[in-house]
Amino acid sequence: MKARLVLEDGRIFYGESFGCQGEKGGEVVFNTGMTGYQEIMSDPSYCGQIVVLTYPLIGNYGINPFDFQSKNSLIKGLIVREYCDYPNHWQADYNISDYLKQQNIIGLSGIDTRALTKHLRNQGTMRGIISTVEEETDQSLIDKAKKVPSLSDMDHVMTATTKQSYEIHGNGPHVALLDLGCKSSIIQSLQEKGCRITVLPAKTGPDEILAIKPDGLLLSNGPGDPKKVPYVAGTVKSLLGKLPIFGICLGHQVLGLSLGGDTYKLKFGHRGTNHPVKDLKTEKVFITSQNHGYALKKKSIENLPIDISHINLNDHTVEGMRHKELPLFSVQFHPEGSPGPYDSIEIFKEFLDLILDKQKVG
Repeated sequence: MKARLVLEDGRIFYGESFGCQGEKGGEVVFNTGMTGYQEIMSDPSYCGQIVVLTYPLIGNYGINPFDFQSKNSLIKGLIVREYCDYPNHWQADYNISDYLKQQNIIGLSGIDTRALTKHLRNQGTMRGIISTVEEETDQSLIDKAKKVPSLSDMDHVMTATTKQSYEIHGNGPHVALLDLGCKSSIIQSLQEKGCRITVLPAKTGPDEILAIKPDGLLLSNGPGDPKKVPYVAGTVKSLLGKLPIFGICLGHQVLGLSLGGDTYKLKFGHRGTNHPVKDLKTEKVFITSQNHGYALKKKSIENLPIDISHINLNDHTVEGMRHKELPLFSVQFHPEGSPGPYDSIEIFKEFLDLILDKQKVG
């Protein structure tokens, strides 16, 4: 069927639909990764967003049962230049269109994704609507797009977090994982280190966390504006100095807020698998996987007992921090990759070393 992407500024892109039919609105963002569409579609951090994939051919290796980052997709739509109907891979069970139908998500193909990406880079991330409804006029869809809630208007973490706590057995340190919309690959990375993991809902309080007697706390990735989850920052603030803490992506931002820092929204965010990040201590450069639309304000943490540990080499935004006195640190990028490189996977070992050092001190 014919379909349209209508942006709130009046820009319209015409193409064809795949997946389900209807009308869906969300914040329109782009990802520059060449592969990894399955992980992207199932990443909870994209909750409420319409995702534009800049690589021109999408779907050629299908959908397999191994690479999902969550049980359900929380994206509002998927936009590609060319969609592959007939994937060819020995692990593929079905194609993208079938997956989007299962998840009630609209796909849009046949548009100039380079022009759309350039428009979002120049004008900034904006709200939009994908529609297959022919009766709707362009102007009515523009009006609707202007009313779509932005990520700063609501708490998306409560949509993405686990509803109940659960435990994953292991013989190593006991890690409490505060699930803000956690990717399964983060859990797998801890499992590979032998950790025993208790995954907790985002609104779990500090007393409940301490009651399970964890050796450390991991704050996961997740969707939306970190300022929309003050209950998480409040919990973390109460636990400062009581547990080793490691934050990833949204967890990094929330940790910064709990320490007295501030965050802001990036013009078009960092989403892709080839973002260069420099470790300021070792001067080593990592190629990283990233997915975020907010960042810590560098000036807001300059007078705090915090060292900036990593910076983004493209725009010099804060990509990591480490407390000078307390056993806690965080990174803005995704050390677990999925999709993307594993250059920084050893950061999980740093977290476990922090836990072991804390145990030695007592």
